[in-house]
Amino acid sequence: MATLVVVGTQWGDEGKGKIVHLLAEKSNYIVRYQGGNNAGHTVIFDNKEFILHLVPSGILEPNKKCIIGNGVVVDPVELIQEIEFLEQKDININGRLFISDACHIILPYHKFIDVWIEQKSTKKNKIGTTKKGIGPAYADKVERVGIRMADYMNDDIFFELLDRNLAEKKVILENFKNIDKIREEVLKDREKVIKRLTCFVCNTSFLLNQVIREKQNVIFESAQGTMLDVDFGTYPFVTSSNPLSGGCCIGTGVAPNKIDSILGVVKAYTTRVGEGPFPTELFDEYGKHLSQKGQEFGATTGRPRRCGWFDAVVVRYSIMVNGVNVLALTKLDVLDGLEEVKICTGYKYKDKILDQMPSSRAIFEKLEPIYIKMTGWNESTKVKFYDELNDNAKAYLKKLEELVECKIALISMGRSREETIICDEKILDFSFGKEAK
Repeated sequence: MATLVVVGTQWGDEGKGKIVHLLAEKSNYIVRYQGGNNAGHTVIFDNKEFILHLVPSGILEPNKKCIIGNGVVVDPVELIQEIEFLEQKDININGRLFISDACHIILPYHKFIDVWIEQKSTKKNKIGTTKKGIGPAYADKVERVGIRMADYMNDDIFFELLDRNLAEKKVILENFKNIDKIREEVLKDREKVIKRLTCFVCNTSFLLNQVIREKQNVIFESAQGTMLDVDFGTYPFVTSSNPLSGGCCIGTGVAPNKIDSILGVVKAYTTRVGEGPFPTELFDEYGKHLSQKGQEFGATTGRPRRCGWFDAVVVRYSIMVNGVNVLALTKLDVLDGLEEVKICTGYKYKDKILDQMPSSRAIFEKLEPIYIKMTGWNESTKVKFYDELNDNAKAYLKKLEELVECKIALISMGRSREETIICDEKILDFSFGKEAK
């Protein structure tokens, strides 16, 4: 038996979907533990592209079972659309998908509030949300007025909670629509949703603990990345949940002592979507190269991602707060053809040199990256074995390992699972974390 948490070590979009899909072959259950449909995993399977937002990417692996944990906020209408999309692609989900009855629900009024918050924000304070209602749904959860899946499916509870929420939010909502119209919108698809989702809803915490006792293999996958964590990211330009490995336990009901290994996924350079500080962001030809060759557009929104050099300070920090055992590095091939590559090893703030992440937003916004330069390479890194990589690419990888103080166990080039170099076979059976225990 092994349990593995897969986390993003940057600002998301590191390629977690492919890595989870690759490792799912050796797992029994794949579990999503936070976030909502503001996240997107792009996976190539059977030469077809799948973009998933709520259902774990392991659903594409035949006979594997997937769980949406209690830490996820679920838009039920969009979840049904995703289920129907999978079925149209001949992916059977019956008996394979389980949804926590404790998930909080995203309803149409959450999306209106999301838009309202962005509209009233100044340019400096805009977060750049996807406007899918994620933040307002999490806010309701924390304010203890949220509607959970079990509540949504119970008439006696649901209508009382709905009317109370609409009354409390009326002042904001009537900037968009008459409150009665919004209530109609909430109810429009409810019967269809209940009929479609009832067979998937259960107490997933009991289910997960049972399968772990049975010594089955379980992968827990995060959405977004460490630097978007609401507590440890570049606050306030963050998501509304905890993508960190620690969020796995809260978002599933599995105790920390049941987690064996933690795999950090890291891109060979850095990207971020939305607003917020980004010390290594590039605005030159190198930035254009990374954007175009890396096809850096958000899987959920289609927004172009901001691109920059690898930030070793960010990744080293992520490894610390997540307890990462080994790394999976993605998109190394995007660096092919560059004359030189740079790595950020620290920051300059006024007359000070920083080698750690500052918490102050005032400081983070004014950081200047300190770089080391390395010689690039023209040869393709799309090879099958590590020894086939050219020497300059190997030197780059070795330097990254040295700076972030963590081993790279897997290297990914491209989006298909075949375009992968396995540097340490232990990654395939999730055993690499057990050595430290």
